[in-house]
Amino acid sequence: MNSKKQLYRSLLMIVMPIAFQYLMASLVTASDAFMLGFLDQDSLSAVSLAGQIAFVFSLFYCAFTGGCSVLAAQHWGKGDRGTVEEIFAVTMRYTLLTGFFFTAAAYMIPEQIMLIFTRDPVLIRMGGEYLKTVALSYVLTGFSQTCFGIMKICDRAGLSSLIGSLSVVLNIALNALLIFGIGPFPRMGIAGAAIATLIARIFEAVFVLAMMYSGKCLPLRLNLMLQNRNQILHRDYWKYSVPLLLNQLGWGGGVTMYSVIMGHLGTDATAANSIAGIVRSMIASLCWGIASGVSILLGGMLGRGELDEAKKAGGSFVRFSLWVGAGSGVVILALTPLVLRVTTLNGQAEYYLKYMMLMAAYYIIGNSLNSTVIGGIFPAGGDTRFGMICDIVTLWCVVVPMGMLAAFVLKLPVLAVAFILTLDEFVKIPAVYRHYMKFKWLRNITT
Repeated sequence: MNSKKQLYRSLLMIVMPIAFQYLMASLVTASDAFMLGFLDQDSLSAVSLAGQIAFVFSLFYCAFTGGCSVLAAQHWGKGDRGTVEEIFAVTMRYTLLTGFFFTAAAYMIPEQIMLIFTRDPVLIRMGGEYLKTVALSYVLTGFSQTCFGIMKICDRAGLSSLIGSLSVVLNIALNALLIFGIGPFPRMGIAGAAIATLIARIFEAVFVLAMMYSGKCLPLRLNLMLQNRNQILHRDYWKYSVPLLLNQLGWGGGVTMYSVIMGHLGTDATAANSIAGIVRSMIASLCWGIASGVSILLGGMLGRGELDEAKKAGGSFVRFSLWVGAGSGVVILALTPLVLRVTTLNGQAEYYLKYMMLMAAYYIIGNSLNSTVIGGIFPAGGDTRFGMICDIVTLWCVVVPMGMLAAFVLKLPVLAVAFILTLDEFVKIPAVYRHYMKFKWLRNITT
């Protein structure tokens, strides 16, 4: 019993700063939606759709930092700091290259990008304005998120949470000042939200650089970032990162298709789906934090060769994730009346939102379990391939085709389409459980 209490205590010490950072990041999206919703529903819908670009970019840097975590957590648990520095440098190289691509695309062809998500000319124009203004933030986000990822592995989760949280506070404050034009600031609407995001990302990157310079963060070796000295390590990095990247793109592309489907069902459906998604993301912060903490904690145990202890811990984490998911669902139900009261939607959109919140309440139970197992337990031992296959098959062979059929062929009601798009987490649970019981994730990959 004492060992189990110690296990949960260790997990919470890692999870709470990470979960808090996820929560604070989701608050930015929530503040954008809440404040822009006071302007008009088109502003809310346009920024929600334009924000899918940041989401797609997050799939890339999450995959790169995920591959970093798979290798670095075990090497850090083993005490091999030099190898961790090499992994950090390799990760930064590919994150920055991808960030530059997204920055260039958002700045040069913003309205063409918006055409992917909607045919409404007003939303295309407004979303294009937002993308062009916020473009530089993508490469800055890639830099800071890679640093945050390595901080969490190297026992600096609290520091990464502090920097991220201060950035969020700045972002929200600037949102209010620039969207509404408070005091001497001009009323800028959507452009104000974009500028607030960009300034916050600059602040974040500068703060991280200061921590590196002061020695409170693992240093970024430019020579390691520009050269491939350790070919074996580089090969291993891609061995674990490529399945994660395909998984992220497959899963994220499917989730983006959800927005595309809802975006073509009208602005009422888009606005309601945006707010329900924001609330769900905020409450799911704890679930994502647990997945990250589980990956780091189990990775350290496996790197030290503590396989039996890791096996027992994995079972405890699975049960814990179910309780967390159920509790999160109750919280969403409790928040529903408040969300309906503070949002400024028309009658039809408010009706959609009410039932989408109910769907979010049960969806998060499956999300909590699967994120802990697929995103935490399996990658801790280098098992990144199964999650890729599971997510891609579930989304692209089952849920997305069903959603498109329901929306565009059968012309089902909006809420029926929304219900179908919440089935993915539950469809894959049987396969996830069977794979977990094979214990292929129970490996020390540092050797």
